[in-house]
Amino acid sequence: MTRPTQRHATRLPTVLIAIGATLPLAAEAYVGPGAGLSLLTALWGIIAAIGMALFFVIMWPIRRMRRRRKAEAAASAESGGAENSTFETGTAESGTSTAQARTAQDPESPPTTARVEESQRGASHVGHRS
Repeated sequence: MTRPTQRHATRLPTVLIAIGATLPLAAEAYVGPGAGLSLLTALWGIIAAIGMALFFVIMWPIRRMRRRRKAEAAASAESGGAENSTFETGTAESGTSTAQARTAQDPESPPTTARVEESQRGASHVGHRS
């Protein structure tokens, strides 16, 4: 053998013995029932929280669509035949009243200017005595 090869050949067993001596022969670890149950509870809690978050993100548009359909059905049942006659004549008033009725019954729709002003007027009168 060449000189560099001999030098590495003598170091290799020494390094292997040093590594083997520092490694434990048996892992003597104990996880008690309290720690184990705490770990499992935390894990299941995280999984359940992520699952519920995904569920609500998926269900939010579906719930909004159902509420909007319910509001439209209530608005059409409330207005009855009067709305149909205004559509036949071609006036735009019935379209705006339907939109206002739809937004008034759908809590997730953005507030209109009239709704904001109405809520501000109602809030300013609540604190004052007559």
